[in-house]
Amino acid sequence: MGPLEPNLVELIFGSLCFLLVFILMAQVVLPRIAKTLAEREAATDGTLALAEEARLEAQRVRARYEAELAAARREAAQLRQAAHEEGVALVAAVRAEGQRVRDELVAASSVQLEADRVVVEAELREDVLGLATELAGRILGEPLTDVERNRAVADAFFADVDGGAATTKR
Repeated sequence: MGPLEPNLVELIFGSLCFLLVFILMAQVVLPRIAKTLAEREAATDGTLALAEEARLEAQRVRARYEAELAAARREAAQLRQAAHEEGVALVAAVRAEGQRVRDELVAASSVQLEADRVVVEAELREDVLGLATELAGRILGEPLTDVERNRAVADAFFADVDGGAATTKR
């Protein structure tokens, strides 16, 4: 028996073994392999789908975060602007109040100075009247006791002096 003339028993036995292994592979092993490959592909596709979904969700979250950040920046800019305007208004109000108080103080001081000038002028006139009367009494050698007459003469003198000072100021 040569290679071209096979042994019939071996050929049948080999063919049966081949057929048995083929059926076993086709019925048991190949469906399990196909199932495993399908599971792997489903897992891979599912993982890719989940990854894509996660990426899209991350993009949505980032877009929302950037929008909130932009809104927060706008709000902060508005708050800064409002605070600046409020500060400027407050400074202006404080300056106006200070100017008003200064004007009131100057006016009150002017009134007080004028009142003090009038009082001092009246006291000075009385002192000058007293000294002039005493000096005139010394010059004449007798005291001048007519107070009303002395006052009338001094008032006339002061009126002349005040009138002359008023025309000199003009």
